[in-house]
Amino acid sequence: MVELYPPVDPYDHGLLDVGDDNHVYWEACGKPRGKPALVVHGGPGSGASPGIRRYFDPARYRLVLFDQRGCGRSTPHASDPGTDLSRNTTGHLLADMERLREHLGIDRWLLYGGSWGSTLILAYAERHPERVSEIVLFGVTTTRRSEIDWLYRGVGRFFPEQWERFRDGVPEADRDGDLVAAYARLMEHPDPDVRGRAANSWCAWEDTVISMEPNGTPDAYSNRAPDALLAFVRICAHYFAHGAWLAEDALLRDAVRLAGIPGVLIHGRLDLSSPLDTAWALARAWPDAELVVVEDSGHTGSDTSRIRVRDTLDRFATTAN
Repeated sequence: MVELYPPVDPYDHGLLDVGDDNHVYWEACGKPRGKPALVVHGGPGSGASPGIRRYFDPARYRLVLFDQRGCGRSTPHASDPGTDLSRNTTGHLLADMERLREHLGIDRWLLYGGSWGSTLILAYAERHPERVSEIVLFGVTTTRRSEIDWLYRGVGRFFPEQWERFRDGVPEADRDGDLVAAYARLMEHPDPDVRGRAANSWCAWEDTVISMEPNGTPDAYSNRAPDALLAFVRICAHYFAHGAWLAEDALLRDAVRLAGIPGVLIHGRLDLSSPLDTAWALARAWPDAELVVVEDSGHTGSDTSRIRVRDTLDRFATTAN
């Protein structure tokens, strides 16, 4: 087992009014005058995990976690079909992060996250590079439509039977079209049984894609409380059906804006969800990024990748903010 820091409880927390009738949950842990760091969770719609706190030295970091709009402890919750997702977009989340930084009186912070979190971090850092001291990413994604198409169609060549079940989870008329958009429509259906079946089908497919990871976390997507699972799938499908409101290749194209920001990209060679080529392309486009390829890791990590994350955060804890 990886030796991490002991569990810590937040010394402060709150619900930040970010407008549009949305309130974003946040919490702060560790040293109040320590090096500021922000954890940006994945999904989108996963919510922050308390276990992430243990990667950060509480004697050196002022660690901030938050739940993005519609999930976790933020309100209103996307599991409620009455919650309007039209005000839940990448642009809204970027504005929320800036509002949170200002609310906490932080000048610059280290950004840490993976999967969808890496996409949101890159979008934020390219928009506000002066507010970012360092970046640590794992399971790197940029949420290009090509990456979305791979995850929900292309990787099906490895799991044809399971992918066919995923495809058959939408109406027959939609099966040869945009499956993600079809699932997004199902998650807006007035019948709770329809929404529930769609959410379970989506998560069964996500679990299939990570099922060959030798050191991963089985059933990582389905193993959620019912409301959390509904919110996760509804938000995911909503974002991915819109290409995360990002121009294709925008984050790679604009990676030059990250010049001067030290970054470490920790990526598993066995990651079928987010193949290594995206992290490779980002490392080539970002002059100050170091790519660490973890041979025994997939999308959900391994002890080796967790050690690399912990050691990288320890190294950055000693740098001036």
